[in-house]
Amino acid sequence: MLTVPRALYDKIVAHARADHPDEACGVLAGPAGSDRPERFIAMMNAERSPTFYRFDSAEQFQVWREMDDNDEEPVVIYHSHTATEAYPSRTDISYASEPQAHYVLVSNRDENATEFRSYRIVDGVVTEEPVSVAE
Repeated sequence: MLTVPRALYDKIVAHARADHPDEACGVLAGPAGSDRPERFIAMMNAERSPTFYRFDSAEQFQVWREMDDNDEEPVVIYHSHTATEAYPSRTDISYASEPQAHYVLVSNRDENATEFRSYRIVDGVVTEEPVSVAE
């Protein structure tokens, strides 16, 4: 199960809505080995696309180095889907390289509803998990 503090959940949803119609992406960092997201890091979608996202390689290098320096890891890697359900695409699955991370997808295909789902993706196998938002 993924437990996300309300403030971080709200930041992910706000980022997804702000970047619409392009996909938004980013990370929630947390203490290494804790499985506890604590720090929101919005990242740039280098593709600037409504159907695809990719972290900018220089920005990703900087963010991962900063997490290493702070004894953190990417607890959540998130991105949005602008016109489809919040389920990993084949491309999303092929790019999933952090087996300990929760992969969160937010669909903002319906402007009146938020679809927020989390998955574990290990060796190409997708497993959905429950999400709890802590107040």
